[in-house]
Amino acid sequence: MAAMTGLAQLERQSLSSTLTRLGPDAPTLCEGWRSRDLAAHIVLRERRPDAILGAFLSPLAQHSQRVQDAYADGSWAGLIDLVRQGPPGWSPSRVPAVDDAVNLMEFYVHHEDLLRAAPSWTPDQTREIGGDVQDALWSRLRQTGQLMFRKSPVGIVLVTPTHGRRAVKGPTKLGTVVLRGEPSELVLYGFGRGDVAQVEIDGEPAAVEALAGATFGI
Repeated sequence: MAAMTGLAQLERQSLSSTLTRLGPDAPTLCEGWRSRDLAAHIVLRERRPDAILGAFLSPLAQHSQRVQDAYADGSWAGLIDLVRQGPPGWSPSRVPAVDDAVNLMEFYVHHEDLLRAAPSWTPDQTREIGGDVQDALWSRLRQTGQLMFRKSPVGIVLVTPTHGRRAVKGPTKLGTVVLRGEPSELVLYGFGRGDVAQVEIDGEPAAVEALAGATFGI
């Protein structure tokens, strides 16, 4: 099987190391999931396209859950090996460019789901994200931001220190809110991790309040 290279692959290996260090029962930011469930989700997503459809089609949800539970209940070392190995040879994401486009945000967010769920985690423990990863995450935000923030009740403008700004939701009658932060932190906010994302929120009080109850994600 050809080796994969690229930013997503580096994040995959880092995520696998964190899973190994934390063990199968570590908390995550995903409600109801321990680390074994998060790892099982990644493997299901890459190796069982028949089962991942359950996330989008309710008639298949039980099948999806059964497959994920089977992975989660198996050998922990074997599960981590599957995460580390990545998808089978027939998968388009074996191609590094496709892997980065499809998986970089997924792996980054789930890695932070593990790290920031630790009871002792504080913002000063946030890991440093390299400029190449920030560039790639900003590119993905520019491409998917409208989809990610489509349910926002207010307009959304993303602003970063080094990458400029991007309007991803037009103004509404409630106004517009500006979200300021590194691309990595804006990604977390856009995936519904606002409680831990290091993002500054600027806007009229009513708009900021309306944003607080919104649901985001792709």
